[in-house]
Amino acid sequence: MPTEISPQDGLPRCPWPGDDPLYRHYHDTEWGRPVTSDTRLFEKICLEGFQSGLSWITILRKRDRFREVFHGFDIAKVAAMTEADIERLLLDAGIIRHRGKITAAINNARRTLEIQQEFGSLAAYIWQFEPQSGHRADDYSWSALSAVAQTDASRALSKDLRKRGFNFVGPTTCYAFMQSMGMVNDHIETCFCRPEVEAARAALPRPVK
Repeated sequence: MPTEISPQDGLPRCPWPGDDPLYRHYHDTEWGRPVTSDTRLFEKICLEGFQSGLSWITILRKRDRFREVFHGFDIAKVAAMTEADIERLLLDAGIIRHRGKITAAINNARRTLEIQQEFGSLAAYIWQFEPQSGHRADDYSWSALSAVAQTDASRALSKDLRKRGFNFVGPTTCYAFMQSMGMVNDHIETCFCRPEVEAARAALPRPVK
């Protein structure tokens, strides 16, 4: 896979952000960087669910509004949202107006509270699914961050989340989540972010129960 060289800064990158400044900023500063904050992990789970069937840049452009209407993805506050909130959000053009996905975000917040009770944190629960050695998905296209992609680890995470009552957490969605939150480092070998992400992952104390 050829590296994308930016004419603006000359840095070699994964090709998928193209020349969109917002997408490049996300790629450079966030994607693949390890996350242990429960709030940020919950946000990523929710937004990956909203992304299902859509492009990630669509979600990224609406993320600020998602944060506003979902209380900064404060888990307890989202868990307390009601049917009236769902009806209100279905009228909000600033987000993805999909009843199933909105309902899933609220349901998943409630299930996350249960995980926190059991494991102490969402992070401790999530990081236990980290594969022993990083590897890329079974069927993954680097030309578009939208190909069907899943691994044994993402299938295991998906299966356990669904057993716990989560929705919109299929194995492909879970793999995208794992990429985003740094459980795997899928920057291409020549991308300038890859060694930075690898160093961050190496230095990270894994959260435990």
